[in-house]
Amino acid sequence: MPMQKATQVVLASRPATPKASLDNFRVEEIPMPVAGPGEVLLRVDYLSLDPYMRGRMNDRKSYAKPADIDQPMPGESVATVLESNASELAKGDVVLVQSGWRSHLAADAAGLTKLELNGVQESAYLGVLGMPGFTAYSGLAAIGKPKTGETLVVGAASGPVGSLVGQLAKQAGARSVGIAGGPKKCAYLLDTLGFDAAIDHKAPDFARQLEAACSDGIDVYFENVGGAVWNAVVPLLNQYARVPVCGLMAQTSGNASAPDLSEDHVAALMRAVLTRSLLIRGYINYEFTGQYHEQFLKEVGALLRDGKIKHLEDITDGLENAPQAFLDMIDGRNFGKVLVRVAKR
Repeated sequence: MPMQKATQVVLASRPATPKASLDNFRVEEIPMPVAGPGEVLLRVDYLSLDPYMRGRMNDRKSYAKPADIDQPMPGESVATVLESNASELAKGDVVLVQSGWRSHLAADAAGLTKLELNGVQESAYLGVLGMPGFTAYSGLAAIGKPKTGETLVVGAASGPVGSLVGQLAKQAGARSVGIAGGPKKCAYLLDTLGFDAAIDHKAPDFARQLEAACSDGIDVYFENVGGAVWNAVVPLLNQYARVPVCGLMAQTSGNASAPDLSEDHVAALMRAVLTRSLLIRGYINYEFTGQYHEQFLKEVGALLRDGKIKHLEDITDGLENAPQAFLDMIDGRNFGKVLVRVAKR
């Protein structure tokens, strides 16, 4: 009988340009891991692909250490326990794990989160009820704080973070304006998610359309993009506007126009910060885990089960296809939360 093998995707090289390529990844077969004392053997069911991973491919200082060459790319998964040498978990339990891009792994049971699915699809715990969802929730709760009658604008609005931001703002009584790429995504924001307006950032008159949709200005701008979108937003920010800075996809992808960092432009931005009393704060979601996480799961979980929050998943089958799915996401070719279905139940 042939020995069982596992699969992993490693970082083969660091990107030489802002735009990564398939050459930066390598798919490998390895011996099946063995669970030691206190450990469990896990089969990865769904792997989450997220924009932050592009930054981890670079060897530079950031909020998290770079991915190591010839080691699996970092990533979170939903996985099933195949074998258990720990009292905390039994065969068949479903857990959240920082697995990296792997099909199987042995992990310390004490460091895993057992999921009580309660009728929710397990993949949701990587999206709307996972890190992207909590990123949206915590950024709004701690920084954005939308109020009844205010206008909130969010970039990358059809993605897992932006789509929840807009829906939560609506729940708070605010007006939601989403920015997305292309008519299909804009229609989804309006027809399925209930946004009040949707603007295509690819439109030649994008800035004018945004201004028309925000005739009373912008009170909360949830920043996922940067670049030309940021440049169009700044003149529309109202007195005391709040800007949670969650991501800068325009700079990450290498495909979108960069923001104007000239001395005159920066000076104008700082004048706006001062004269309009703007609050601009970058954050990483884990800063707020202790403060908001239990509340997030309770509130958003209830809204999801009641059908008041909707979400969309963009699923690719096969771990070997993760690199291409990741590059497509960075280029904005995905539609919804990007997942790789590594194993079928």
